[in-house]
Amino acid sequence: MRNRALLLGAIGLIVFLSAWEAVPRLGLLSPTLMPPPSSLPASFLREYRSGMWGQMVGLSLAHYIIGFAWGAGLGALFGIFTGMYQHLQWLLEWVVRVLRPIPNLAWAPFAIIWFGVDEAAAIFIISVGVFWIVFFAAQGAIHAVDRDLIEVAEAFGFRSGYERFIKVLFPACLPALLVGLRTALGQAWMAVVAAELSGVSGLGSRMMQASSLLATDIVVVYMLTMAVLYGVMDIGFMSVQRYILRWKA
Repeated sequence: MRNRALLLGAIGLIVFLSAWEAVPRLGLLSPTLMPPPSSLPASFLREYRSGMWGQMVGLSLAHYIIGFAWGAGLGALFGIFTGMYQHLQWLLEWVVRVLRPIPNLAWAPFAIIWFGVDEAAAIFIISVGVFWIVFFAAQGAIHAVDRDLIEVAEAFGFRSGYERFIKVLFPACLPALLVGLRTALGQAWMAVVAAELSGVSGLGSRMMQASSLLATDIVVVYMLTMAVLYGVMDIGFMSVQRYILRWKA
C-alpha cells in the first residue's frame, strides 16, 4: 500500500512538472512570466555562488525561529491559563474577539513605528501570526480534558492548580497542543514573507527585489526554498512528536 502511494505521488509530481515545463515552451506564457523548471537549477547555482542564497536563508531562519518561539510560548501560556481559569477567560473574551480577526500583516505599520525597519519588527509580525493558532489550540486542548480525570486527581490530593496541571492537564492536552504547534510551523513561514515585505532583509525581501527586476526564476527559487525548509522542519517536528507521544503507541 505504501509503495503504491509513493508511486502515485511520484507520477503526480512528474505530470505537474511536465505541464509546468510545457506551458512556457509551447508559447502559452512567456518564460519571463513562468520560468520552466529546467531553468531553475542554473538560477539556484548563480544565487548560491553569489552568497546571496545562504545569507537570505540564514536571516529568515533567525526571524522564523525567534518569532515562532515567542509566539508559540506566549500563545501556549495564555491559552493554558485561560483554559484552566474560567474567570480569566471571561475577562479576556472580548479582547480576544477584537484582536483575533486582525491579520498579522496589518500590524506591519505599527511594527515599523515601534521597532523601525529592523529584525525585531519581523520577529514581532511572525510572533503575532503564530500566537493565535497556539493560543486557541492550547485553550481548546485544556477544555477537552475529561473532567473525570480532574475529579480523580483532586480525590488523590492534587488540589492546587499547579498540581492538577502537571499531573493531569498537561499530559492530557499535550497531543492536541502539539497539533496546534505543527499548524503554526506552516503559518510562521507565511508570516516570514509578510514580515520581510516591510524591508527587513530575508527571503521575502529578496523575492520582492527579484520580482521588481522581473527575475521570476529567482522568485521561484526562493519559493521552493521555503517549501523545502518547511518540509524539513515538518518532518523533524513529526519525529519529535512521535517520540514525545510514544506512550500512546
